[in-house]
Amino acid sequence: MFRVLTVAREYGSGGGLIARRVAEKLGWNLLDKALVEAIARSAQVDPDLARRYDERVDSWLHRLSRRGLWRGAFEGVAALADTAVFDAETVASLGKSLILEAHSQGNCVIVGRGAQCVLQQREDVLHVFVHAPRAERIARLRRRAPAASNPEELMRSTDQCRADFIRLYFGCNWKNLHLYHMLLSSELGEETVAGMIIQAIGRGAEPCA
Repeated sequence: MFRVLTVAREYGSGGGLIARRVAEKLGWNLLDKALVEAIARSAQVDPDLARRYDERVDSWLHRLSRRGLWRGAFEGVAALADTAVFDAETVASLGKSLILEAHSQGNCVIVGRGAQCVLQQREDVLHVFVHAPRAERIARLRRRAPAASNPEELMRSTDQCRADFIRLYFGCNWKNLHLYHMLLSSELGEETVAGMIIQAIGRGAEPCA
């Protein structure tokens, strides 16, 4: 029996909404924005700061400074801002600890944040990737943020940020099919996809015939 669900999603696919529907139907805890807020509490920082680094990658120069390479060739460069103490790497590290803690408690749906990598070897976790046709994603983004001037570029850049986040901090390829039990298109309908996931959770890790 699966007791935890991870949901990776393309930006604009509706994966977050599907995860919420599954959590509501099962009565499970949803760790999406709540996970970012928990990271902020753990680090004792403002939630807005945590959201700024959520599923992002620190700049190349910032990563160099973290590894003690700031001096020498970079002596003429201005010092990093105070926020350097709390960055994307910190968010990834704290997120990993909180994901492991959530798994120990069970009955939760975890959206993004590398959970499919952190919990890859746990047999009681179902991993799902939600995608959607390009045109449908763009239409959804236009409904969600009508003021966005270029939803297609926002979609591309956000997906790239998520892929970079997973690769750099968890050593995984975000779209590696073998990370997931199910690849589902939200084109089927949010209710349909949520129902398919719930059915899979109920069946658990049954052996193949």
